[in-house]
Amino acid sequence: MKRAGTADLPLHYGHVPLWLAERMGKLGLAITEEIIANKGKDDFLARMSNPFWFQSLGAVMGMDWHSSGITTSVMRALKRSINPLAKEFGIYICGGKGKLSRQTPMELAKFSDSNGLNTKDLVKCSKLSAKVDNTAIQDGFQLYQHNFIISNEGNWTVIQQGMNDKSSTARRYHWHSPVIDSFTEEPHTFIYGQNQGDILNLTDKRATPLKQSMLSITSESPNRMIAEINKLVMPNHHDVKAKDIDIKRLGAILWLAQDKNISNFDELLLLEGLGPRTLQSLALVSEIIYGNPSRFKDPARFSFANGGKDGHPFPVPVNVYDETIKTLQRAIDKSKLGNSDKTQAIKSLSQISQRVEKDFIPNENFDELIEKERNESWKYGGRTVFGKAKPPVNEQLNLF
Repeated sequence: MKRAGTADLPLHYGHVPLWLAERMGKLGLAITEEIIANKGKDDFLARMSNPFWFQSLGAVMGMDWHSSGITTSVMRALKRSINPLAKEFGIYICGGKGKLSRQTPMELAKFSDSNGLNTKDLVKCSKLSAKVDNTAIQDGFQLYQHNFIISNEGNWTVIQQGMNDKSSTARRYHWHSPVIDSFTEEPHTFIYGQNQGDILNLTDKRATPLKQSMLSITSESPNRMIAEINKLVMPNHHDVKAKDIDIKRLGAILWLAQDKNISNFDELLLLEGLGPRTLQSLALVSEIIYGNPSRFKDPARFSFANGGKDGHPFPVPVNVYDETIKTLQRAIDKSKLGNSDKTQAIKSLSQISQRVEKDFIPNENFDELIEKERNESWKYGGRTVFGKAKPPVNEQLNLF
């Protein structure tokens, strides 16, 4: 059994407004459809088990780039949009937050029965993955969300999240099922987190005497697997700072997204006329779909596609968001009819930006870049949970 990784996130409260939730569902559906069409179901499950890719997906969908709310909102949006197409995609999402997590066995049974899978074993996998992270691994986080993502071939990914009230953080756990050996004896590739004191780990081989006799306690040392760490820890600050971003990668995308530069590449001719701001969003969405795992070490960069609902790094550009969804969905629909030129052009966006960044010297002032996005947000239908963006006030007195 592989556990793909964990992510520690600041606790954020609030809600996802309907105008954003609907768009998250549409964009998430288009991204999922394109990944499955090009790479298959197993690749999609593997990506979902990667905490860095998942965080980047949430950022590109317009959620707050570093908050715990990404887990709940992204999984809710994907479940709502993917499940009606479960027969076509061969993917189904069970569970959710709070009471919805307890519906996992019933939902799993319904899907597995209709696809000839072993319901009893899959329900057991769901329950055991939750038990391990909530009870066998006592690290101070209590689970409140559990999603079990299953394919019609029986492969699965678990995404679940726990809360620690004392530290005001949430911890997201990702599991993947390429090979199952044992849930009770070192099922994880690693366990690592910020030191919060002794951790009781009953899955460790060294805890065998404890499991046999329950007379002694063996605590896990988090340094044991430091060489294999794959853990994402998000900062407490809400605003996006230059240190959170790979400036060279972002700068290359901003440069490429300009109309005058798009025309220099034959592979991108079909994308001419979209407008620089939509191309910027589309380039980052392209990377989410086609980029390799090394591209997701700075999830905050993907918030420069569609901003964030709380206004960080800037308000969600609703018009750009809609145009991005429309362009991507049109390309997917044409590809189904045998015309894949436009999907190839979208794929080329991420490929060319990677080539450009090799010799790219960024000259953007990060603070000025964010200020520009915020000042121009109203032009693109900018919106946050607090309302619609307004044009900047001209402070110069008008004497005439």
